[in-house]
Amino acid sequence: MYDKKSREEKAKRMVILLGKYFDKEKLKKLTLLDVGASTGIIGNYLAQYFRSVTVADIDKQAIEFAGKEFKKKNLSFKVDDAMNLSFKDNTFDIVICTHVYEHVPNPRKLFSEIYRVLKPNGVCYLAAINSLWPMEPHYDLPFLSYLPKRIANTYVRLFNKANEYYETPANWWQLKKLTNKFVVNEYTAKIFQNPANYGYLNIPKALYPVSFLLSPLLKFLAPTFFWLLIKK
Repeated sequence: MYDKKSREEKAKRMVILLGKYFDKEKLKKLTLLDVGASTGIIGNYLAQYFRSVTVADIDKQAIEFAGKEFKKKNLSFKVDDAMNLSFKDNTFDIVICTHVYEHVPNPRKLFSEIYRVLKPNGVCYLAAINSLWPMEPHYDLPFLSYLPKRIANTYVRLFNKANEYYETPANWWQLKKLTNKFVVNEYTAKIFQNPANYGYLNIPKALYPVSFLLSPLLKFLAPTFFWLLIKK
């Protein structure tokens, strides 16, 4: 969470995708909330492109670090609970929610809160891990997310990774149900069809034809889903 380089790379790709949806020139007029933003590195980068950026996380230590580290007039930090946000209804044009839903006790409540604080026609940028991807990204254990919780807890303890498997990732169909309040604009397959167009510059061009051919399947089986959730 303190790796500035990798987190700024993620922020660059957010700007590219949101710029394609809104038109990049319009971004300067929009307000943005980054939910579960931890150390604020992404929010600090995004503040260059948006009218205002609010960074929120329940981790007080991370927010304190962000507040000391980053100073911009249009950037603010707040200790807040993603499942009970303190903001008024219809406050933000954009909400960023990257790799958050699997960490909260009630992801449906999380998405309900995001829906509530978004303005009409507002958009949530969602990056969400896929439970069907064989290698679980938090613990680097194969097929961990395939297992019932009781067995998964034993698995992570056996390899001294944690006391329990706290995360609860979802597959494509489950995530669709969790976000059914929104109109979903899926970008996962589009990114695989042309990675460079979305800021993924380290992928060898020789792999582009393969990723293009597999993109319909990867829509369901990709390690991470990239969606824009639109509040209509």
